[in-house]
Amino acid sequence: MTLPPTPAKHNLGLLGATCLVIGNIIGVGVFMLPPSLAPFGWNTISGWLLTLSGSLCLAWVFAVQARQLPHVGGATGILGVALGPGPAFVTAWGYWISAAAANAAIALGGVNYLGRLVPSLSSSPTLTAATACGVLWLLTALNSRGLRVAGATQVVTTAIKLLPFAMVILVALLLLFTSGVSAIAPFDRSAITLAGTVGASALTLYSMLGLECAAMPAEAVKDPERIVPRATMLGTTLSGVLSLAVTGALVLLMPQAQLAASAAPLADFVSPTLGSSLGVLITVCVAVGAFGALNGWVLVVAEVPAALAEHGMLPAWWGVRNARGAATNSVLVSGVLASVLIMLNASPRLADMYEFVLLLSTSTALVLYLLAPIGALVLARRGALRTTPALVIAAVGSVAFALSAFVGAGLAAVLWGLALTAAGIPLYLLMAQRRARSSRAAA
Repeated sequence: MTLPPTPAKHNLGLLGATCLVIGNIIGVGVFMLPPSLAPFGWNTISGWLLTLSGSLCLAWVFAVQARQLPHVGGATGILGVALGPGPAFVTAWGYWISAAAANAAIALGGVNYLGRLVPSLSSSPTLTAATACGVLWLLTALNSRGLRVAGATQVVTTAIKLLPFAMVILVALLLLFTSGVSAIAPFDRSAITLAGTVGASALTLYSMLGLECAAMPAEAVKDPERIVPRATMLGTTLSGVLSLAVTGALVLLMPQAQLAASAAPLADFVSPTLGSSLGVLITVCVAVGAFGALNGWVLVVAEVPAALAEHGMLPAWWGVRNARGAATNSVLVSGVLASVLIMLNASPRLADMYEFVLLLSTSTALVLYLLAPIGALVLARRGALRTTPALVIAAVGSVAFALSAFVGAGLAAVLWGLALTAAGIPLYLLMAQRRARSSRAAA
């Protein structure tokens, strides 16, 4: 998500731009990841450090591109200039798949937290999936009413979802103050492995999806050459540190078996120290924040294929809009894809399937995270971007990080991600043939 050009005087400063970055990155992933990270133990910390390092490299690449090429059309537009329309289409299509999978995970995460207040939601995977689909389609209907209505709920839900961070950090500090280091899971250096670090990193990267939204158009900020890179790096760093602090606290301060079985890990962590009423408050805050994030990403997941259609890369059917400006057909297809992924969670292996959806979302987003730095290096070699040591180091680091994340995501998630991404290629080839015939006819 990016800001539209502002016709008025540039008025977004460092604080406002940094808050925009944090709001775009932090969703529901950090609230649902701890049970999946429980088996990794201390590898969670090393995995987060790898994720944060790679995210900062990627953030710098996006920031430089947005600063020097603000009018090209975002990340996919820049890829089109650097690598051609084919890679740009594949990247955008993969990003759409990633966002749809993320919507499935967000909906399930919000409903799982509500299961603490309505226990039947946790005891029945079928009811969980059905409720998640209901929430998804409710927000899909909201988005079909247009961009203004869809965005009206975002400010409040973003503020609400930050409250659980403060409560978890407070409880962690209280535990360390009262029990000292004995409250922390014992550290075993031999348990820190490359495989464990990479595996944890593939999961934690899900919490950082959206950092590409940080590279806002230069027209929206004052002094963009200075503020855009600083806001991008500062916002990404703060988001990563907060997420590391919360997930690290739960993994290292909660018994592994309890954490792995928890449907509402933050609430279960806070309740013994601050009382069950605050645990309920956290549950409500996380659920509201989750559905607020889902509202925003339902909008994004519909706009990506609609934009491709408007650029002639998908059939015009995908870009049909109603009187309020909503891409209705794209909204419906995106909702169906997310619903299929949600219903797969009705299987008895709920936790395994949820983790697979996270990895699927991550692996498809990695197409963008791999090609964007490659495109930056190509543009730098052509002279379209200023070549600096920082850009080269960030781009090379981003490529290495993306490749390691592919490995950590696992073969099944990567193959499914590649298959779903490749499913869009026939549509692209069909549209390319139509454009070629139109060009010949015009000539």
